[in-house]
Amino acid sequence: MNLLWFIIIGLVAGFLAGAVVKGHGFGLLGNLIVGVIGAILGGFLFGLLGMATTNLLGNLICAFVGAVVLLVLIGFVKRKGA
Repeated sequence: MNLLWFIIIGLVAGFLAGAVVKGHGFGLLGNLIVGVIGAILGGFLFGLLGMATTNLLGNLICAFVGAVVLLVLIGFVKRKGA
């Protein structure tokens, strides 16, 4: 059940990050995938900072931050390569 919540939170975070980071998105499906990967990245980043999330809102914020960071990094790499 935790995996299902993780995926749902990642999908919502990807949607929100795509709305916030204009110009760096990959369409709806791409942003949803970035959100799931961003949830992993957010958990890693929050762990490095010594922060832990224990509820749904905290997990969503963590995943959102990770998705935004990932979208910005991918946008930077895409722009650098073009």
